[in-house]
Amino acid sequence: MTALCIIGSGMVSAVGLSAPASCAAIRCAIDNFQETRFIDQAGEWLIGAPVILPEPSSGYAQLVGMASMAIAECLSGLSDEDVHDIPLLLGVAESDRPGRLERLDESLLQAIEERLGQRFHERSCVIPRGRVSAAVALINARRLIEQGCSKVLIAGVDSYLTGATLAAYQERDRLLSSHCDNGFIPGEGAAAILVTAVRASEEPQLLCLGLGFGREKATVESEGLPFRADGLTQAVKAAFDDCGFGFEHIDYRLADLTGEQYYFKEAALALSRTLRVRKERVELWSPADCIGECGAMTGPALLCIALAASRKGYGHSAQVLCHSSNDGGERAAMVLGYQRVRAN
Repeated sequence: MTALCIIGSGMVSAVGLSAPASCAAIRCAIDNFQETRFIDQAGEWLIGAPVILPEPSSGYAQLVGMASMAIAECLSGLSDEDVHDIPLLLGVAESDRPGRLERLDESLLQAIEERLGQRFHERSCVIPRGRVSAAVALINARRLIEQGCSKVLIAGVDSYLTGATLAAYQERDRLLSSHCDNGFIPGEGAAAILVTAVRASEEPQLLCLGLGFGREKATVESEGLPFRADGLTQAVKAAFDDCGFGFEHIDYRLADLTGEQYYFKEAALALSRTLRVRKERVELWSPADCIGECGAMTGPALLCIALAASRKGYGHSAQVLCHSSNDGGERAAMVLGYQRVRAN
């Protein structure tokens, strides 16, 4: 197994146009929820978490703008020649996501390159797996680094603030609104991390120590199936097996909980089925409380937050468990550790 080191981050969210600003706001539990230009079934304004870019845009242009800003921040200090050798693994919405914008798989990468005025490595690709895209990208990054790439850029960009998406989720009673208190607040944003192979260093580094995946049959919209959080439990156990330890070294979790009761129940069930030591607390952090449901952006955002918490010392332990779930049933877990690496 090749351990990965997270060495850079960038984020654009409803509470900040950079990783430091966004992470500081999320740490302080600041949100930017506001009325959108859409109304719910009762005629009330829907609440959302929009990103206000310096150059106002919407739709496809908004995705390009957010992703470009987050990636530029993450790559600051690197030359064009260095960037050309870095593959970009870009997470986007699932192919079957309601209201998904067209041309994401075919042209979003190229549009971002044109906006940045740079070209990424030929192994760059789009990963349409929603909230689990970042974990899938980490698996791919391991492989790319083993094959000779010195660095890999992992990013995610998404938006739920489009008319078709909001209409679809409102029809399914999944948006928080005047007539539904078990729903999520739609948001948007982009986040990026830069990873490399682990090198000996006297300074602590944030390492990805374990990855695990699972599949849940009783999804958020399925009916009649018993729900035991089998998929997330499988993913967490696999991540612990990958890194060689469990909750005895972990005191907090970062998760993509959207506000719906289903996902909170899933997180609680998975914890009860994997916790095998006595713990006073295993705190749960949910950035969606501040930035809303941001889809494919959420995975890289969790890693940006873990990096900031580790470097600034406000994480509750040197290790953290991050986990993600998408509506289609895919589950992913990542174990991160902030530690020194000694030379052999």
